Amino acid sequence: MIKTMKNGPKPKFTGYRKILEKKAEEVRRSMSAQKAAQVVARLDCPSDEGDLSQQHHEEWIFLNRNTIDMKLLREVSDALHRIEIGAYATCMECDEPISQKRLEAVPWARYCVTCQEAIANRVATGEYANEFQETR
Repeated sequence: MIKTMKNGPKPKFTGYRKILEKKAEEVRRSMSAQKAAQVVARLDCPSDEGDLSQQHHEEWIFLNRNTIDMKLLREVSDALHRIEIGAYATCMECDEPISQKRLEAVPWARYCVTCQEAIANRVATGEYANEFQETR
């Protein structure tokens, strides 16, 4: 159950909001169009198979990194939204508070440590494999 606040986020989460906004900006910069242009602007006709292999490998790394960055940006944006609606720092699985220590380590955390470990175990064993995947 998600609880909402009518008067905006609690003042105690202002520090976390700033951390999350800074992280979002950092991730956006790492995904910049300039970096994409560097990957795309290489030789159209590599001189040999080694160059072609290297080019494909760099493109693969770029795309995977971009995918990871998009997921992180989505998680950070979701955390900022939870601050806005008053649901920040509450585990989305058990509705218990998420510890300050966990939020300091992972400010975009959705789950308390106990629930996160349980979810990770279920996903690792293939149980509920689709239950906790991104829905966007």
